[in-house]
Amino acid sequence: MTGPSSHAVFDGHNDTLLRLIEKVTNDAVGDFIGGDGLGHIDLPRAIRGGLRGAIFACYSPSPRHGAGFSGSMSGTRYDLPLPPPLDPEAARGYVIRMISLMLRIERASAGAVKICRTAGEIRETMARGALAAVLHIEGAEAIDPELRMLDVLHAAGLRSLGPVWSRPTVFGHGVPFRFPSGPDIGPGLTPAGKALVARCNELRILLDLSHLNAAGFDDVARLSNAPLVATHSNAHAVCPHARNLTDAQLDAIRASGGLVGLNFATAFLRPDGQMDEATGVDVMLRHLDHLIAVAGEDHVGLGSDFDGAEVPQAIGDAAGLPVLVRAMRDHGYGEALLAKICSGNWLRVLERTLGG
Repeated sequence: MTGPSSHAVFDGHNDTLLRLIEKVTNDAVGDFIGGDGLGHIDLPRAIRGGLRGAIFACYSPSPRHGAGFSGSMSGTRYDLPLPPPLDPEAARGYVIRMISLMLRIERASAGAVKICRTAGEIRETMARGALAAVLHIEGAEAIDPELRMLDVLHAAGLRSLGPVWSRPTVFGHGVPFRFPSGPDIGPGLTPAGKALVARCNELRILLDLSHLNAAGFDDVARLSNAPLVATHSNAHAVCPHARNLTDAQLDAIRASGGLVGLNFATAFLRPDGQMDEATGVDVMLRHLDHLIAVAGEDHVGLGSDFDGAEVPQAIGDAAGLPVLVRAMRDHGYGEALLAKICSGNWLRVLERTLGG
């Protein structure tokens, strides 16, 4: 439980729903609520770690690629081939299964988990010690170019969306898993992608810039009237990975009143780009220092990528979040800054974006 020496956490990204639907023994609802001890997040570990709010991603994996590329991020240089565009019908199947799972978790949780559609609902849910869940799609393959499915998903509770997960979609192009590399790779948003930005603004759906390439980032910055948000990205100046943000992108996030969420994935943390759980919390602090110096202390939060990547062993899972909070405090971050990074900045940006 959180107390005077701790802070409630809002986390900008996890892949827990994919982990749950891929389990061989599938009592996913009971496993999440009761705690299966697998992966990074279930309800008991969230409670122990002070995790009171999170953006839950619906990510549709490519055939034969599983949930990610963690085991391939090694060597002094790498450039992992991206899978081809995903079949929209397959993507819709995954998204429907994951949203259905979260709806069933909410119903079975007796109020301990709530799918939130406004910032006011998030604040109220976190304040009473329950888990506020925001539904997100990572990679918009499930959405048709005419955006009809977007209306349906919004009605089901969708409030956050990433136009791409690295592989190309009808909306735009992502960055590869390449090290060392910058994000200036390929063309920007397609006409359908530009229409998607406008419709998300109308529906007050957060647009996630993580995984989007530099040209696409710039297109969103030019077209969107909402704060620019990269839910789970790090500082390119510390780790020169294509997935990380340049100082110019951090400047744009600051200017828009947006936010970047620190990604715990070790390949995006380590200066050598390696996915290795034997990574110290000190490198996370190096990223936070840089993100704060460039984007500003009002524009930095957490975006763990729990259940989607290897994270530092010292943290381990959601129950280990107080390790990072203590490290930030020991590093010299005051309580006011800790409150901003842990949840305050996220709540401010979500209020501007979602309303309520």
